[in-house]
Amino acid sequence: MFNYTDLIIAFAIALVSSFLLTYPVKKIAIKWGAVDLPNYRKIHTKVTPRLGGLAIFLGVFLGALYLQPSHPHLPEIMLGAIVILITGALDDRYTIRPVVKLSGQLIAASFLISSGLIIERITLPIIGMVDLGFVSVLVTVLWVVGITNAINLIDGLDGLATGVTTIALTSIFIMSIIDVQLMAAYLCIVLIGANLGFLYHNFYPAKIYMGDTGSNFLGYMIAVISILGLFKNIALFSFVIPVVVLAVPIFDTLFAIVRRAYNKENIMLADNKHIHYQLLAAGFSHRKTVLIIYGFSALFGIMAILFSNASMTLSLIITFFVIVLLHIFAELAGLVMGGKKPVTDTVKRLFTKKVRNQ
Repeated sequence: MFNYTDLIIAFAIALVSSFLLTYPVKKIAIKWGAVDLPNYRKIHTKVTPRLGGLAIFLGVFLGALYLQPSHPHLPEIMLGAIVILITGALDDRYTIRPVVKLSGQLIAASFLISSGLIIERITLPIIGMVDLGFVSVLVTVLWVVGITNAINLIDGLDGLATGVTTIALTSIFIMSIIDVQLMAAYLCIVLIGANLGFLYHNFYPAKIYMGDTGSNFLGYMIAVISILGLFKNIALFSFVIPVVVLAVPIFDTLFAIVRRAYNKENIMLADNKHIHYQLLAAGFSHRKTVLIIYGFSALFGIMAILFSNASMTLSLIITFFVIVLLHIFAELAGLVMGGKKPVTDTVKRLFTKKVRNQ
């Protein structure tokens, strides 16, 4: 059972630690030269320190130190996190090649696999539980690398990745409490606390960025937590739950891969056509764009929580709403139907009509 007092204390330790440690980390980043320089692809116009993920990591570590979680896979999870952190820090300072970053992610995933922490099975409607067999290793690697990079790719606006991951972790935390997944809940609560402590410095206008140190660490940890908790769920659509929780970064990544492949571009090179940039181009302010994506992330998180214990009928209804939400999100970003927005415009008209009638 959970000791909620311990969870609150650990949350507070992570939050305060991350908040305070961001100040020295900022100085270290500037002194070391781990800074983000403005260019044609980026929104900011002044040199901004990176490496903020180090403060998040330290906040998580100190919060977890209080909880002292015990789990057979914990040593390998920590080793993987350290490899991810070092790889991200090197990229923040030296802008290492994508293949080197990928190597770090694969090494981190290999620690998990060596400990036996893999996605062994998924639950399908009608069919039931399906063992993945030897494919489980490949699925696990793809999940860890995919989610790590998805969070990295969405880290394009002040406070965006910090907020989106916090919302996702909150959803997973609620499901962990419901399903009594102790380790998943412990990791979620300290990550949420550390994120919120850092968000004070990172929200628009940001004084420091989390950099690859932070986005890779958060992506890796969310991938790990979802394997520990969400994939163990026995709901009818358990394989869909983690995808719905992370719908915004996952579908932004899929859009980017398809777009770059279609345009015959290197899928590993960054561009300025992600969903957040499209929303900015559509006329939304920096702050409003971030809040819109927060809102969609929260809606997907709520859908995932409902999914986790839903009947077949309710699961199908939720699936329909998830698809509609994804379509509206894509319309707002100008990614479908040649920029036309029939669903969004219809919703606006209905809302406007309702307000006038009141």
